[in-house]
Amino acid sequence: MCGIVGYIGSKNAKEILISGLKRLEYRGYDSAGVALTSDNLDVVKAVGKIVNLEEKINGFKKEAKIGIAHTRWATHGAPTEINAHPHMSCDKKIAVVHNGIIENYADLKEKLQRKGYKFSSETDTEVLAHLIEENFKGDLLKAVMDSLSVVEGTYGLAVIHADQKDKIVVARNGSPLVIGVGKGENFIASDVAAILSYTDKVIYLADKEVALLTLKDVNIFDLTSRPLKKEISKIDWDLEAIEKGGYDHFMLKEIMDQPQAIKNGLAGRASVKDGNVHLGGINITAKEFASVRRIVITACGTSWHAGLIGEFLLEKLAGIPTEVEYASEFRYRNPIIDPGTLLIAISQSGETADTLAALREAKQKGAKTLGIINVVGSTIAREVDGGMYIHAGPEIGVASTKAFTCQVSSLIMLSVYLGRMRNLSMSEASNVLQELLLAPEKIDEILQQAQKIKKIAAKYCKYSDFLYLGRNLSYPVALEGALKLKEISYIHAEGYPAAEMKHGPIALIDPDFPSVFIIPKNNLYEKTISNIEEIKARSGRVLAIAEEGDNFIQNLADDVIYIPKSHEVVSPILSTIPLQLLSYFIAIMKGCDVDKPRNLAKSVTVE
Repeated sequence: MCGIVGYIGSKNAKEILISGLKRLEYRGYDSAGVALTSDNLDVVKAVGKIVNLEEKINGFKKEAKIGIAHTRWATHGAPTEINAHPHMSCDKKIAVVHNGIIENYADLKEKLQRKGYKFSSETDTEVLAHLIEENFKGDLLKAVMDSLSVVEGTYGLAVIHADQKDKIVVARNGSPLVIGVGKGENFIASDVAAILSYTDKVIYLADKEVALLTLKDVNIFDLTSRPLKKEISKIDWDLEAIEKGGYDHFMLKEIMDQPQAIKNGLAGRASVKDGNVHLGGINITAKEFASVRRIVITACGTSWHAGLIGEFLLEKLAGIPTEVEYASEFRYRNPIIDPGTLLIAISQSGETADTLAALREAKQKGAKTLGIINVVGSTIAREVDGGMYIHAGPEIGVASTKAFTCQVSSLIMLSVYLGRMRNLSMSEASNVLQELLLAPEKIDEILQQAQKIKKIAAKYCKYSDFLYLGRNLSYPVALEGALKLKEISYIHAEGYPAAEMKHGPIALIDPDFPSVFIIPKNNLYEKTISNIEEIKARSGRVLAIAEEGDNFIQNLADDVIYIPKSHEVVSPILSTIPLQLLSYFIAIMKGCDVDKPRNLAKSVTVE
């Protein structure tokens, strides 16, 4: 994995491919390459940033009209030029780019080596190039289909052949691919951001579908060569939405975008007047919801933290027993899916491999499924019974910010929606929704403190370890705050329930190990104060995220960042904002690339 771009048309393919790769940089990568066909097939690869590839390819003077390109995030083999994509066949006529993992590559490689094929890389992808060469008898589409019939694993791939300069063959199984439809030209990409400047008309490939792209046509088949009819969708994002908009980094832009992003997700859904939430596309009837006896939320990373908040919300507002599972573990422990189980899959991209696998496992066992997704038309969005788009807009920075707060906002609405079908009163529902509608304005107030938070960050950027602590709804916020810090600044940070701190982590406390407390003024305030006192008794430094009007906290904490008062279920959204800014400023002060942190990918489409 990580990013794929392809073009066939009358324009300069080299320029379109490089432009597309640059728009996919946010996904994270360690090397890149392009394959172009003109007189013959030429492949250029480079380790590191796209600019390194661009410098090498500038010497390529041929005007190629067809090509494929890739940014790689290493899975099999180190990030070297040899391991970078595209990979070529032994006869140097076939080039392949691939996202995903070929699980039976070792067996296929051994068989191909016995037939005389020579391998130069450590990757699983190179198997595909040689396998297609083995099956090629003059028809590239058939060669790809025959090859995929023996492949086990996940793939989003694109293939070109030096002798067939009028076509690109692409295929998908578990790794996203989108086809861009133009006039006299067609595109492929693993993300619409790569091709949006050229076309807003796209076809989403589903698993085990293969497409043949020519100058004029897109023909799609299943793996048995049966032709398929696919809908052409129109993308409603514009280029401005995926540009930095004057900010130094996408991450900062997306932090600042959060008031508007949450407004977009709330628009037309939350009705304070009658305490109801109106959700289109939920696709589960009131009768089916009434039969729900248990909810399982499955997600990964930041989305899992949102799920933990969702657990509190669904139990408090809807009265439904809820548990949260790491998607990566869910399907491997024979999960119990009772009649009446509802599975909620949360994913920003809608393509997270582990979450998709957990969803499919739950569906196979008979669960009703809902998705909380950002990317329209993504695989999870298509495979769930129903759900909610969070409408956060494109999130380019690898470390999720606005998607997280929009996920929490969506979970609040879903909890009210389900609660009103049970015992949640109109007045309490109206109160929650009113507070949620005020959240964008209150986030704006916090964002206006950015310079103050920057000064605090300057005091804390020297430390190499952090402890993040909170109780109840603030505990998942502590986890998310710690994750943000380690994702983009590479500082070690851990999140804990505040009460658990004394069961081990307190042994780490010293003057050089600061603690960040999330401490809203709720029924657990005094108990959390006691935890702060335990830290201070051991000479620990404390940074508190507290509510306006809490003057007492200044007697204990070394530094305080204040957030506006709010309903307890909305408070996690507000308390997350200063933690995002704190991580951002610390990372910048350490000279880190916050939009493309090392070793990370935006959309994790492998297990």
